[in-house]
Amino acid sequence: MADARANRVAVFLHGGEYDRLHQGCAIAAAACASGRPADVFFFWFALEALLQGRLAEPRFGGREDVADRFESGGYPTAAALLESAKASGLCTTYACTASSGLRGSRPDWVSELVDHHVGLATVREATRGVTDRFYL
Repeated sequence: MADARANRVAVFLHGGEYDRLHQGCAIAAAACASGRPADVFFFWFALEALLQGRLAEPRFGGREDVADRFESGGYPTAAALLESAKASGLCTTYACTASSGLRGSRPDWVSELVDHHVGLATVREATRGVTDRFYL
C-alpha cells in the first residue's frame, strides 16, 4: 500500500484566488494525464469557490493583461482541468467538513460536488505516505 500511495499526488487547495485554484487543478490534471492518481482537497476559500461555481470563471484581480492573455490563448479553466482529471478515473476530490460547516454549507450540497466530505483525520489518513504534496 505504501508504494501505491507514494505514487499519488495530493493537492491541498486553501486560497480562493483564481491563480491558485487553476494551478492546483492543472497539477491534478497533469498527474492524471501521466497515469498518477491525484487527490484534490478543498478547504476554506477554495471550497467556497468550488461551491459558488467560480472554478469556471477566470478572474485575476485587476490584472486585465493576464485575463486577456488567458482568454486569447484559449487556456482551459480550472473547472475544465478538474473535470479532465476526474474523467481519467484517477482523481478523487475531498471537501473539509469543518470548512463547509464554517461557511454554512449544507453537507448534502457539498457532497454533490466532491467524492468525499471528510474531516481532518480522514485527510491525514488518505495522504499518509504521499510524497508529492502541493499546498495552494
